[in-house]
Amino acid sequence: MSISLSSLILLPIWINMAQIQQGGPDEKEKTTALKDLLSRIDLDELMKKDEPPLDFPDTLEGFEYAFNEKGQLRHIKTGEPFVFNYREDLHRWNQKRYEALGEIITKYVYELLEKDCNLKKISIPVDATESEPKSFIFMSEDALTNPQKLMVLIHGSGVVRAGQWARRLIINEDLDSGTQIPFIKRAVAEGYGVIVLNPNENYIEVEKPKIHVQSSSDSSDEPAEKRERKDKVSKETKKRRDFYEKYRNPQREKEMMQLYIRENGSPEEHAIYVWDHFIAQAAAENVFFVAHSYGGLAFVELMIQREADVKNKVTAVALTDSVHNVWHQEAGKTIREWMRENCCNWVSSSEPLDTSVESMLPDCPRVSAVLF
Repeated sequence: MSISLSSLILLPIWINMAQIQQGGPDEKEKTTALKDLLSRIDLDELMKKDEPPLDFPDTLEGFEYAFNEKGQLRHIKTGEPFVFNYREDLHRWNQKRYEALGEIITKYVYELLEKDCNLKKISIPVDATESEPKSFIFMSEDALTNPQKLMVLIHGSGVVRAGQWARRLIINEDLDSGTQIPFIKRAVAEGYGVIVLNPNENYIEVEKPKIHVQSSSDSSDEPAEKRERKDKVSKETKKRRDFYEKYRNPQREKEMMQLYIRENGSPEEHAIYVWDHFIAQAAAENVFFVAHSYGGLAFVELMIQREADVKNKVTAVALTDSVHNVWHQEAGKTIREWMRENCCNWVSSSEPLDTSVESMLPDCPRVSAVLF
């Protein structure tokens, strides 16, 4: 069994505490002092000292994983499913590895949307300049010209991006369970145009520029000898601080800043933008939405902001475990009435499929979804 550096550092303290606690009441003060010492130790930072570098492959092949013919993620040598705890006692490192794999899978799903589903990647904002942050959505060739039917898909919150329902299901189950691809293929086969929203792509991250602080001694009237002495002290202080920071956090990641995408800075903004610039312009007489989790909230917000247009164009809405709340979102009576007639929320339940499930909110019917 391997013992981490952090465990070795803390072990004497724990032993000392155990010995003290076996003593009499006069030892309580020492116990309190040791507990205070432990409370000041940042265990998360301490654990980083045992970590290998946060340097992961940028391809599935580099991770030695691939999707098999059933759409399951399997190790290319052993055939085993994905293992999260690749290194024992290194939860943060394992999590970073999982996230790196997740980013690769996101790009893989994007490729499937274009190659397997024949969708087009459309950049937004539509009038974006070359230098400003951009996002994108996916559309079928006939999304805006299909005169009959248009299907719009909205995923939930978190790390998922266009074409995904749940990253966890993609990694641990299969592509059919975790992506929107089965919905897209069936919609296309049944004559629908398709638009896939990307509501979590709200900003790009860039490295925060380093701020160079000019020494105050440069512009002072102090004698040269005194300035040199102060500069020497300042350099020594910086050297000690840098050494301490390297010890405290050897795996410190780059400081990043977020540049938000114009008119798409939140899932709600994104839904409204795509409605105004694409869905509202579509030729389809009947528009259908499938919205999961936070996607349901985004749809309700869209309806609040574009009530007349939505009522005129949308035929039905299928929600899945939607987290919308007509009271908190202040949806009016006419919206609630429309939702009761045109929306249905499939929720996690142990009841048989489509069994009515009681709801405390006066909006749309809730029925049972199949639990896997």
